Amino acid sequence: MKKRYTVKKYNPQEKISAEQIAELKEILTLSPSSINSQPWNFIFINKPELREQLAEASYFNKGKILDSSHIIVFQVIKNPEDFEKQIEENLPEGSVDYYRTMVKPHGEASIRAWMGHQVYLSLGVLLSACASMGIDSTPMEGIETEKYDRILKNDSYETLFAVAIGKRDENDSNHPETTPKRRLTHEMVILEP
Repeated sequence: MKKRYTVKKYNPQEKISAEQIAELKEILTLSPSSINSQPWNFIFINKPELREQLAEASYFNKGKILDSSHIIVFQVIKNPEDFEKQIEENLPEGSVDYYRTMVKPHGEASIRAWMGHQVYLSLGVLLSACASMGIDSTPMEGIETEKYDRILKNDSYETLFAVAIGKRDENDSNHPETTPKRRLTHEMVILEP
């Protein structure tokens, strides 16, 4: 994690191998979620025409979308009823009961927030895996999610965020040698009662 940082400029000539992409797909499939709910889709994109469309819906992240090796779009199930059907078909009764008694009674806004939290767990898994595998990454909330949804046409899901992956450009201004990491001290964030 000392070497990992958010890349601002990618080398468009260097691509992530098919083997590493397959490994990242497997890692995301194994991501943890509360009650094993898995309310997500992960869309791996490297087609130039699709990347160009997404780049236009990515604000200041346009260059990262175009120059990285792949974009991974993280989506969450749009309709809570569809989510309920999924868990009823795939999870044990105890997990479904937990959802029905601990999550569902709080209403649709809470259900949506809870599902989104599960997707964010998978982001941490991906960023850690990339760091371990020597793959550079950029998590991006600075995208127009509704436009992403229209471009991707995955009607049962909605986009939360995306991650660019690839190899950093040697002149990336955000590299820790140029722009040192700024983190709160250990004493400020790690508490022992």
